[in-house]
Amino acid sequence: MNLAEIEARVQAATGGESLMELRGVSREFGVKTDTVGKLLARAGLAKLPPVVKAVDKVDLTVRRGEVVGLVGESGCGKSTLGRMVAGILPPTAGSVHWRGNDIRKLAPAERKEAKLRVQMVFQNPFASLNPRMTVGDIVGEAPTVHRLVQGSRSDYIDEQLLRAGLDPALKNRYPHQFSGGQRQRIGIARALAVNPDFLVCDEAVAALDVSIQAQILNLFLDLREQLGLTYLFISHDLGVVEHLSDRVAIMYLGRIIEQAPTEEVFSRPNHPYTIALLEEVPRIDTRKRPFHFLQGELPSPLAPPTGCHFHPRCPHATRRCREEAPVLRQIAPGHSSACHLNEGAA
Repeated sequence: MNLAEIEARVQAATGGESLMELRGVSREFGVKTDTVGKLLARAGLAKLPPVVKAVDKVDLTVRRGEVVGLVGESGCGKSTLGRMVAGILPPTAGSVHWRGNDIRKLAPAERKEAKLRVQMVFQNPFASLNPRMTVGDIVGEAPTVHRLVQGSRSDYIDEQLLRAGLDPALKNRYPHQFSGGQRQRIGIARALAVNPDFLVCDEAVAALDVSIQAQILNLFLDLREQLGLTYLFISHDLGVVEHLSDRVAIMYLGRIIEQAPTEEVFSRPNHPYTIALLEEVPRIDTRKRPFHFLQGELPSPLAPPTGCHFHPRCPHATRRCREEAPVLRQIAPGHSSACHLNEGAA
């Protein structure tokens, strides 16, 4: 299958409609400084506290019905990006658009509706559930508050649990009485209970055994077919992303450095970081060969490198890489990469 056919298949599956769009989104974390502290810092008598730029000017579009995999090392900012998509964290800069509209500019009722349409499934299936609430209360709380339940609340909860693959007879139990896989299903049922269109899955299978991971991944695929859901699937596991996603975005130190249809990323990666990641994915058909790991450590987001953030670890880095940040530009239909090498630059 060539690249044009891949892009056409994704367009046909998604209808091409932009559901969620991030435009120049950034998120910083730091200690707030009062006026006196700022004046002292300006006079050179004190230092401003360090600021972590977790997400740095990210552009990302997710189309209706699509599964976008977001991949990167721990600490690269992918969970922060997911929380901004889900409306849990506001961006420091840039804008988040839902169905083409800036969420901040929507009327209060429309903003509330947009936030309900985007739900999140968290990594830790135990920490994300209230241990003092029964499963029925956990799943039924949000739809009750938002008046989404028509008819019997108990029947509504049973329906959500069944959809997530759980026995409704267990709804009076507490989270600690379930296994890890069952708890993750509870989290999925809670997210589905408000009838979302978009799910942000943050390492949703990372804490589970491999056999349970397969069950949860198949559940996500079934729910996509049944409910027409759209996913942003955040993971560090490239095998999981390859299995589930239509398109993949690679993230490094707060920036998206490559985007393409899944088949294109895994068969023809472009960015040196993506190539390095894929070279070390375990494969059954890989013969004995030397292990070439990425040199250096992931830089601290407190003091990111100048220019291209990857240049201290890149074997192809030039002076331009150290001085100028590359832009994410299209190198083939549907395939974008942020690397100066694509311009033939020295």
